[in-house]
Amino acid sequence: MGVLTTKRLVFLVLILGVGAGLYVYRDQLDSGGKMLAGIGEKSAKEGPGKGGAGKGGAGKGGAEKGGAAVPVLAATVVQRSMPVKITAIGNVEAFTSVAIKVRVDGQITEVNFREGQEVKQGEVLFKIDSGPYAAALKQAQGTAARDRATFERARQQDTRNRELMEQKFISPDGYAQFQTNAQTAEAVAAASQAAVEVARVQFEYTTIRAPITGYAGKILLQRGNIARAADPNPIANINQVHPIYVTFAVPEQRLAEVRARKGSSLLTVEAVPSDAKDGKASVGKLVFIDNAVDLSTGTIKLKAQFENADNALWPGQFAQVSMRLFDQTDALVVPAQAVQTGPNGQFVFVVKADSSVEVRPVTITRTDGELSIVASGLAKGEQVVTQGQLRLANGSKVSVKS
Repeated sequence: MGVLTTKRLVFLVLILGVGAGLYVYRDQLDSGGKMLAGIGEKSAKEGPGKGGAGKGGAGKGGAEKGGAAVPVLAATVVQRSMPVKITAIGNVEAFTSVAIKVRVDGQITEVNFREGQEVKQGEVLFKIDSGPYAAALKQAQGTAARDRATFERARQQDTRNRELMEQKFISPDGYAQFQTNAQTAEAVAAASQAAVEVARVQFEYTTIRAPITGYAGKILLQRGNIARAADPNPIANINQVHPIYVTFAVPEQRLAEVRARKGSSLLTVEAVPSDAKDGKASVGKLVFIDNAVDLSTGTIKLKAQFENADNALWPGQFAQVSMRLFDQTDALVVPAQAVQTGPNGQFVFVVKADSSVEVRPVTITRTDGELSIVASGLAKGEQVVTQGQLRLANGSKVSVKS
């Protein structure tokens, strides 16, 4: 009996505790509700001007439809002739590059140019010790002079003995020996003269001249070193840069139109070096189309030639290349900054007669500098917004600033 009474008491205490907790929680809810109601009444009295969207909330979010007109800049859609171009990244190459090598052995005694200097065709670049070759030339000339004298003596004997044979003073067999001696002496004299020419060529090889006009590179073998004709390495190199080439590759899909237009006339190519500060383009002509498409890249290699009188292009540079194919005479053109990009593609804001704007989807064929060529979506004479688009939505009122 005592245990049962204790359990009942514990159960009553628990019920009283839960009831007290619920009573306190209800009082807190009543207080919070009254507070929220007071805030709501205060907000209603203050009005929308001080609320979260009161101060032009829609305007700052991107649309001002019912408020004041949004000041914008606009441009007119024009129809004009625009060039159709192919753009690519090209590499500048020397018109001709020559590796200077020695053709005789010897010590370099003179270097007559500076690294990076422009040299003219025929200028002396290097001199190799010519002493041994000058001596060999003189020796060959002496031998040749001796053999010519021997030949002249044998020829005179041949002439005299031929006359004696004709007068029957000597037999034909006796004359044959003199004739053979003359022919042998003539052959020896010719061989000696050839040896003179070889020695002269060897002597001339000791003076190395510039084979082309261009700019010299690094001197790879300085004065005092021994040069070997068997050495495969050059002692210097020269690059011709007037004119100069720029090579570039275009997708094989453009090959047909490039070949078709190159057949009628030389295509104009513009190149701007990657480090050009003024952005000035050099103008040249397409002179080469490779005879096969690169299977690994699906491109065709092209080459343009430039006069390069101002040395704007330099071998090894990268350049932005633009090749003009033809002119599109009826292109619809808008400033590139008028074209916006959204979730559904490209669009523009068109200014209507009532000074409101319309969001108009457009298709852009290409962009040439600061101009975009429109394929569809606009008509000649329409106005499009070029500045201030962030505050606009479809139907917004605008004020076009001049």
